[in-house]
Amino acid sequence: MKRILLIVGVALILLSGCSKKPGAVAGNANSGNLVVWSFTDEVEGLTNNYYRPAHPGVTVEYSLTPTDQFMGKLDPVLASGQGVPDIFALESDFVRKYVESGLLLDLTDIYEANKSKLLAYPAEIGTYNGKVYGMSWQACPGAMFYRRSLAKKYLGTDDPKQVQAYFSDLNKFLDTARKLKTDSKGSCVVVSSLGDLSKVFYGLRKNPWIVNNKLNIDPVIEQYLDIAKTLHDNRWEGRVGQWSEGWFAGMNGTLRDETGPLEVFSYFLPTWGLHYVLKTNAPSTSGDWAMIPGPAGWRWGGTWLGAYKNTKNPAAAKEFIRYLTTDDGFLEQYAKDSGDVVSNLAVVNKIKDTFSEPFLGGQNHYAEFAEMAKAVDGKLVQGTDNTIDAIFMENVTAFVNGEKTKAQALADFRSQTESALGL
Repeated sequence: MKRILLIVGVALILLSGCSKKPGAVAGNANSGNLVVWSFTDEVEGLTNNYYRPAHPGVTVEYSLTPTDQFMGKLDPVLASGQGVPDIFALESDFVRKYVESGLLLDLTDIYEANKSKLLAYPAEIGTYNGKVYGMSWQACPGAMFYRRSLAKKYLGTDDPKQVQAYFSDLNKFLDTARKLKTDSKGSCVVVSSLGDLSKVFYGLRKNPWIVNNKLNIDPVIEQYLDIAKTLHDNRWEGRVGQWSEGWFAGMNGTLRDETGPLEVFSYFLPTWGLHYVLKTNAPSTSGDWAMIPGPAGWRWGGTWLGAYKNTKNPAAAKEFIRYLTTDDGFLEQYAKDSGDVVSNLAVVNKIKDTFSEPFLGGQNHYAEFAEMAKAVDGKLVQGTDNTIDAIFMENVTAFVNGEKTKAQALADFRSQTESALGL
């Protein structure tokens, strides 16, 4: 009898083990402790205002470190395996470094369970070798913001659909830049800075920088050099740097050069650029802006969440990320509270028609951004992008300023990149 009971007990244990779902994680997703590190208080707000009330059994220890110090704090603990946080935020500029590191917890099961309702590009950026290691709750597609008054003055309309026709591809963009300068008798430039355009061209590429361990210079990158040189030499751009005093001056109509006042027609900015750049620096121009896709789908910025692969509480870590990056109820409330464009398309489609932005003359920015996000290709993003982008822009600047020929700039770009990356 004891033997029979023993056999039955063993069978029940085996059956219990076999009943677990593939990919199931040990532990309780709704209890225990989590250590979360971030470079932005944005994640802290999501944690305190939404996650904690929905998960009262989990204790979260939150640590905030400035962006420029964040990797210096995270890298040593990851290298040693000691004192590593369970979850950490990953900024757009360095997310791929960690996604490709082999040190993050596999989140593929979370993504697979929710992918039918998620925007593609954030997950593409968080994917490496077919597995998802980083996920984001937001989308940061880029748009071309233009002054309505200048569009009426020089193009005869401020209607976004009609203005888009003037900028729908690179040739039309260049033709319209010429028209603005000519019709304004030299006072209107299409952009204040060539720096505004780089990410647009990156978004137009067919392939990333590195293909089969070799630098790939997409034909559109060479086209960027030509267009940048044309804009500069003809003074169709304002000749100021991004984030400079002149760049901000162009937003509120106070930019000048040696010839006199300059009117800046447009700025290329992402979702956060509307709320934290234009509105902040040009409040007097409220209502005189609109937005269009421009010549390409592109992105700028964003925050991802990843978890340490050896976290002691993988179930809770996964639930934290699942909740903040996919949960319908949370993301709908958060989007309504903040106006942030979220990566959950089910939520976006439900609420997108309810927005009207006074700063854009009543245009529905949310619906526009939601559509623009679909054109972003996250597969173009790699961990070496920051290094390559910096080398590229140095050579672009040298070419535009006449310090190098186009051929020399491209040759130097290739050799410097190969040397920096050991290709």
